[in-house]
Amino acid sequence: MRKINKAVLAFSGGLDTSVILKWLQDTYQCEVVTFTADIGQGEEVEPARAKAKQLGVKEIYIDDLREEFVRDFVFPMFRANTIYEGEYLLGTSIARPLIAKRQIEIAKETGADAVSHGATGKGNDQVRFELGYYALQPDIQVIAPWREWNLTSREKLLQYAEQHNIPVEMKKKTGSPYSMDANLLHISYEGRVLEDPAVEPEESMWRWSVSPEKAPDVPEYLDVEFRCGDVVALNGVELSPAGVLEKLNRLGGKHGIGRLDLVENRYVGMKSRGCYETPGGSILLRAHRAMESITLDREVAHLKDDLMPRYAELIYNGYWWSPERRMLQVMIDESQERVNGWVRLKLYKGNITVVGRDSPADSLFDSNIATFEDDAGVYNQGDAAGFIKLNALRLRIAAKRRSV
Repeated sequence: MRKINKAVLAFSGGLDTSVILKWLQDTYQCEVVTFTADIGQGEEVEPARAKAKQLGVKEIYIDDLREEFVRDFVFPMFRANTIYEGEYLLGTSIARPLIAKRQIEIAKETGADAVSHGATGKGNDQVRFELGYYALQPDIQVIAPWREWNLTSREKLLQYAEQHNIPVEMKKKTGSPYSMDANLLHISYEGRVLEDPAVEPEESMWRWSVSPEKAPDVPEYLDVEFRCGDVVALNGVELSPAGVLEKLNRLGGKHGIGRLDLVENRYVGMKSRGCYETPGGSILLRAHRAMESITLDREVAHLKDDLMPRYAELIYNGYWWSPERRMLQVMIDESQERVNGWVRLKLYKGNITVVGRDSPADSLFDSNIATFEDDAGVYNQGDAAGFIKLNALRLRIAAKRRSV
């Protein structure tokens, strides 16, 4: 057992991390600093303070990171139109580097020599947290209780809590049957009945959105304003980054937008079935692509699309702090300098339809060239013949060779 004097624990106040807190104190005989992040999970974080005090913690950090989360993590990711395996908007993945960053900062502030998390040994989060820790403080010691202890089930955790007088709210014993993770970008559901990919999720599972069938029968229009690739206003009202996502979540949830049932490939090697609600992120992605459609050069747009899956894998696998992700981000951010203007969307029964877009200063769309009417000589259609023949040259050569 390595000697640990002080450890910073990512602490929610729930069953798992409450047990971990006591387990760290007893197993490592160390002082524990708790860190609770408010990243828009929609639950009270202050009860975590009372729980930590009750368990003898002297240094308690509770930080509101909502604005930083959206401004410095969500928005940069959406500038790349990032989706993993064609569908997943990376709501859990993008939160982990921020939590890891703040944990390391607290470790330095408090003189802690270790950090700890509640991620299991089967999932992606252990990788994301720990890659972040090591990238930001290479010599930090990491304690991952789920890889060390023998408390391998919820029942054993409850027994441990009872034996050690760890307070557990009744709702934690009889709450949702799903393993859930929430922040301002999304809420995820895993486990129990979802472990059979053939079983349809229960309607009662979803928390942020109505079903498309029960969404309003009248569509709602939404104007989204962009500045350098980020949303700055909705329907003419300027909002902070967190305010933008909060508003989009409410609108999307109202109209049944953003539900996803996905079997994904985890970085650790297994396939996993999860359900996600990302109403605001779904709207943001559609609007951003529409804005880029008139402001980005063709080859720039196509290059971004080519690189996006690689960028998405980096985030999903936990490499936010890697040099390759940083390098890609510089290129992506450079491409967004002229992604300015507005997009009009129609929200209706689970659908997001782009119905208008404009960029007065930066649009590359020229109606004089694109028109089907008389273009007054702006575009010489005869030029297309040579263009086509040159591009067909290799095809013609190959066809002649095959005919010999």
